[in-house]
Amino acid sequence: MGNAESNVYQNHLSRFLPEEQSDIDRLFDTLSGSSGSAGEKNAKATKKTVTLAALQAYIREPLPEQMSARLYNGMRSIDLTGKSSGLCEQIAKEQFVIFMSNLLKGNADEKITIIMRMISKTEGPVKGKQIQEFTEDLIMSVVHVLNYRKELKGWSLENTRDSTIGIKALASQLLSELKLADGTKPAGPQLMETSFDEHAIQDWVYQVPQISVFLSVVIRQGLHVLHSLPDQTKDIVNLLPGCKGIKGRGVVSLFDIPSIIYINSHLPAELQHKWQLLFSSRLHGESFSQLCAHIVNKGPCIVILKDLDGYIFGGFASHTWEVKPQFQAPEGSLGQAKLFVPLKPPGRREGFFGDNRCFLFSVFPSLAVYTYTGYNDHYMYLNHGQQTMPNGLGMGGQHEYFGLWIDSDYGKGHSKAKPRCTTYNSPQLSAKEDFTLDAMEVWAVGDLPEHTGTKGKKSILDVDPEAQALLEMIGKPRQSEGLREPLEEDEDN
Repeated sequence: MGNAESNVYQNHLSRFLPEEQSDIDRLFDTLSGSSGSAGEKNAKATKKTVTLAALQAYIREPLPEQMSARLYNGMRSIDLTGKSSGLCEQIAKEQFVIFMSNLLKGNADEKITIIMRMISKTEGPVKGKQIQEFTEDLIMSVVHVLNYRKELKGWSLENTRDSTIGIKALASQLLSELKLADGTKPAGPQLMETSFDEHAIQDWVYQVPQISVFLSVVIRQGLHVLHSLPDQTKDIVNLLPGCKGIKGRGVVSLFDIPSIIYINSHLPAELQHKWQLLFSSRLHGESFSQLCAHIVNKGPCIVILKDLDGYIFGGFASHTWEVKPQFQAPEGSLGQAKLFVPLKPPGRREGFFGDNRCFLFSVFPSLAVYTYTGYNDHYMYLNHGQQTMPNGLGMGGQHEYFGLWIDSDYGKGHSKAKPRCTTYNSPQLSAKEDFTLDAMEVWAVGDLPEHTGTKGKKSILDVDPEAQALLEMIGKPRQSEGLREPLEEDEDN
């Protein structure tokens, strides 16, 4: 048995690079050195171990107390004998290494026994309520440790919404993927009282990658081990995007840290590394012209808004926002308003553009993402200053029945879904079908297009003088002059 134990241990140890093994050795020596008496440390026959008290003392500040207890129970669940003779009170180095190996480098099957014991101290099926508590503790620990280690990448707990509600919302969203053996997904109070066996939890961990990512962050940042070595996955690197444009401006974002993490995970991978604030109604005023001035031609964006009833929701636009349709004058027609005709963009109907990477989402009262259905291609819509087409910003559905709509008469909007938005399968996102806007933000995601940094860039009216002439001929007030205002340049946070 001794050789078998040794082989298992060596197999797990071999998963780590030499420098990683050194990092793990250092951590174990630190933890085990803080437990036991001086006589025990000096006695050659005494094997070093880690106690709960030592673990709690080491991570008292980086992690909440309840998470240190869960980590300890996970370490204790490693059975070195194969006899399941009960949980020991002290953690041997072999258990410690296998715990690290399974959670950081293992598959769902290798992680499941540990996660089950982190959820509950006792063996057997676990209740939905216990899984909910574990998941909330896990998310809370991620937020706490990233803040403690100063790894929020320009975000802060002061410039985002209180994360308490967001933690519960994200936990509920992740638990919505739990299903029984027959494929049913219990919900609400029924979910809390339903028992889930090890197979169901294993399938859940496989289907919900955030659980593994969060565990990795808690271990790496909480225990301060393997946190700066090259084997970190891209998911962990881009768990939270870098933030630019909000620091020092006295604004609290409509997002909280858990919702940023969740929405960011649904973006295309190449856009997950950075968000930049382009527009905030609290900074730039309540004006549709100002909104357009700050978001047109700035690349893919996230739009988020809050209605007067407190509902928070929005959408991801995969293409840069453009005012459509453009006007074109036939040759020799300049000055003849009757000859100006709106041209529909090729391949799009009625001014819609974008692609199937777009999605709508809800942040409060529930956290959810709604992706395209394939029913139509009405992904994005933006129009301003037209007489023959609706003026405003929309995503999904159809004219007058958008999944998300902000009218050019700023402050008004609607979310019409009877029963669901045809483009994104989203329900009504606002509290009322026709809502009044309380606040709005637009965030550019990924790197801004190169041309956006050019000072003195022409406005849309300069680029399209025919459109300007038409507006003047029909007596339309030139509200679009706001498009001339340059985007202020923010320093990196």
